[in-house]
Amino acid sequence: MFIFTKTINIPQVLEEILLDLKSIGALPILVGGCVRDSFLNIPSKDYDIEIFNIDSLETIEKSLKKFGSVKEVGKSFGVLTLRIEEFDFDFALARTEKKVESGHTGFEVTTKSNLSYEEASLRRDFTLNSIGYDFFKKEFLDPHNGIEDLKNRTLRHIKDETFIEDPLRVYRAVQFCSRFNLQLDKKTFELCKQMVENNELEELPKERVFEEFKKLFLKSKKPSVGFEILKDLGILKHFPELESLVGCEQEKEYHPEGDVWIHTLMTIDEMAKYKTDDEYRDLYLFYALLCHDLGKPLCTKEIEGRITSHKHESLGVEPTISFLSKITNEKKFIEKIVPLVKNHLAPFQLYKAESSIKAVKRLSLKCNIEDLCIVCLADCKGRTIPDKDKCDKAVSWLLEKAREMNISKEGLKPIVQGRDLIELGMKPSKEFKGILEYALNLQIDENFDKESILIKLKQNYNL
Repeated sequence: MFIFTKTINIPQVLEEILLDLKSIGALPILVGGCVRDSFLNIPSKDYDIEIFNIDSLETIEKSLKKFGSVKEVGKSFGVLTLRIEEFDFDFALARTEKKVESGHTGFEVTTKSNLSYEEASLRRDFTLNSIGYDFFKKEFLDPHNGIEDLKNRTLRHIKDETFIEDPLRVYRAVQFCSRFNLQLDKKTFELCKQMVENNELEELPKERVFEEFKKLFLKSKKPSVGFEILKDLGILKHFPELESLVGCEQEKEYHPEGDVWIHTLMTIDEMAKYKTDDEYRDLYLFYALLCHDLGKPLCTKEIEGRITSHKHESLGVEPTISFLSKITNEKKFIEKIVPLVKNHLAPFQLYKAESSIKAVKRLSLKCNIEDLCIVCLADCKGRTIPDKDKCDKAVSWLLEKAREMNISKEGLKPIVQGRDLIELGMKPSKEFKGILEYALNLQIDENFDKESILIKLKQNYNL
């Protein structure tokens, strides 16, 4: 099927590359996300080009080297990458893929220069990702009616037999529906659910799952859409920490919106409004909100007709680490999230208690206050309470105090350190920790300067 109603605007340098490829007898076709996104009016900086009528990767590489440094992803896949300014270009030989063994790498890849576009497109997952664009003819190649599915906001797989070969496609379905506000086709939903029930998702490396979650969080206006699909497909059985939030009741005075699951999804939708344009930071803030109430199922009780979840912040640390360890091995990433979970109530607690500067200083030692305030704000507004103005007041109060002392981004710096104790004549020992804590308490509670602290230490420790 060919559509002539629209063209794609591409970078000038890509036009030059395509012309050069054409001059050596290649037929380059734009494919995948850049074509799909053009219909959704989403700007693209990543372009995938599938090359037909030529089977020599070396010949293509020679052409591409005129424009910049070329990297080879792998001869078995026949893929070359080229980065020019802010644009990333992937060039791949037309190929077919066949599942030959279990695991995400168990595919036999065969490059064929004389493949038709329709044949080559069968290896793709969804119809909206199978649309091609012939730059020279200004034609869209749409053998599986992907454009019609886009118009109908439907995510539909291409072929039953090939779709179920890669269980990662279940997570891809989830994040696509969330990012592009799509409905999952009934048959596609059933195939995804079948793979979940057959435990085929267990073969996926955690790094690949993490990448799909990353796209869901960072590219969705409402990440909750994706998480509801995760629940509907039964994927939460792989993440019991999240599954336990479903049906966990909350006190209606503070959470009229419903159970902890509903509240959590509302908070991640709020977080989508507060993104900072720092992807790494945004991602750990999203995860902090996803995990912030994981302790509630462990302590929720009804006492005298009221539902309470005392100490759920600290009790949430263990399930947070357990959940995050299932999707990443990056300890520093997890270490960013845990203190935000453990202290997510602190901004409100300090504000309501009209706490002193000392308390703000101590909080800065536990976590990044700027980050904590974003988490607190999303947590507070991620519910259906009527008086949401209090959310901004509490956060503004804490930020103002912390910024005045220049401790909102980095915690209070101890002015007395181990080397100072050594200069006083002390030898390194187990006592150092207690002495330094005492020195820090003097700095915070008494507002002593360094000289005053050292004098106090000399008096107390006979130095």
